[in-house]
Amino acid sequence: MDELLKIKGKNIVIMGVANERSLAWGVARTLHQAGANLIFTYRKERSMDRINKLLATHEMEAKLIVQCDVNDDGSIQQAFVKIGKEVEAIHGVVHSLAFAHAEDLRGDFIDTTRSGFAFAQDTSAYSLIAVAKQASPLMTEGGSIVTMSYLGAERVLDGYNVMGIAKASLEASVKYLAANLGENNIRVNAISAGALRTLSAKGVPSFNKILAIVEETAPLKRNITQEEVGKMTLAVLSDLSSGVTGEVIYVDGGYNIMG
Repeated sequence: MDELLKIKGKNIVIMGVANERSLAWGVARTLHQAGANLIFTYRKERSMDRINKLLATHEMEAKLIVQCDVNDDGSIQQAFVKIGKEVEAIHGVVHSLAFAHAEDLRGDFIDTTRSGFAFAQDTSAYSLIAVAKQASPLMTEGGSIVTMSYLGAERVLDGYNVMGIAKASLEASVKYLAANLGENNIRVNAISAGALRTLSAKGVPSFNKILAIVEETAPLKRNITQEEVGKMTLAVLSDLSSGVTGEVIYVDGGYNIMG
């Protein structure tokens, strides 16, 4: 099984660690345990400080920590130029970035502002395209790009509003990128994670209600864990999923299959 994983020593870029509860941090811990080299990106200085504190607390090391604002093409380009100077190749990217203005989540969907709609799309969906454009030339040995989605991309979930539209756009982008990059042996997939108490989830007014419904309805009769998302992401980044691309893979205890 270790031979199949072949993740030890691979360079993986992780984008979107906000705190210890972040999906991206759960993925980072799993990848660290598997022996991958971790390259983190951050937007603002306080985010870099959080990453450094988490690394120190968990006795982990980063190969590199690079500033990257995904709303700025120049910043993305600069980040991957810096990464390219430090490593010969990257083998994976974990894109765990999403954001919408609070006022566009709390009200009725019909009241979504034009600027709020555009901002959610730019941050949560277009950023994957922009990142893939800069990361793919560094994937000279092939690679895997994984992004994080949610069931609100295909179902109406109370309070998810404009973020549901952004996630739908993200999932469509995964398919088009997979078709575009496949000839270079670069795979692109999405993990549709179940409800977890992340920083982003705090912005959804009905989040506690969602947790209770999932626990009652999902086939496994429980909510999923950060570790479970990390393990599936590891599989999608590794050779275990070498024939899988353009897919949305659910890690939600089976909740998505229920009526």
